[in-house]
Amino acid sequence: MRNLVRSAALTAVAAVIVIGGTATAATAAVTPATTLETQVVAHTNAERAKAGCKTLVVSPGLTKAARGHSSDMAKFNYFSHTGRNGSTFTQRVKSAGYAPAVGENIAWGYAGTTGVMTGWMNSPGHRKNILNCKAAKIGVGVARDAKGTIYWTQEFGGK
Repeated sequence: MRNLVRSAALTAVAAVIVIGGTATAATAAVTPATTLETQVVAHTNAERAKAGCKTLVVSPGLTKAARGHSSDMAKFNYFSHTGRNGSTFTQRVKSAGYAPAVGENIAWGYAGTTGVMTGWMNSPGHRKNILNCKAAKIGVGVARDAKGTIYWTQEFGGK
């Protein structure tokens, strides 16, 4: 009986995940960070396609920089384009083995990918980074703090 209840509960959670294909607070809590990162890349490329920009290719170096920054912000409870050590996004991207850096978007508190992308697209500076047709590569990092709040970072690179 206990296994039947557990199975029903897991089925209910899975059903919430697929409703409408969008991430909600409930789904983001169970969705792995790597899945959220992949979804942000897909949303970003969809917005770029509407604007006539080429598809961004995921870069391991940009991803490393984005994940590192999101993790640091989540772990140490801050929100800034400047790292705790005073680093800029350009320095973090270069340290992760990628150059040239083109831009960075950060966000926190959005429960899912639809919300964070809407927030970025409604912000002129973030929208400009997403729709910068000179960008060729992307890295996305997602990290949760101890309370489950999600920190999001997008790194954009040229070439």
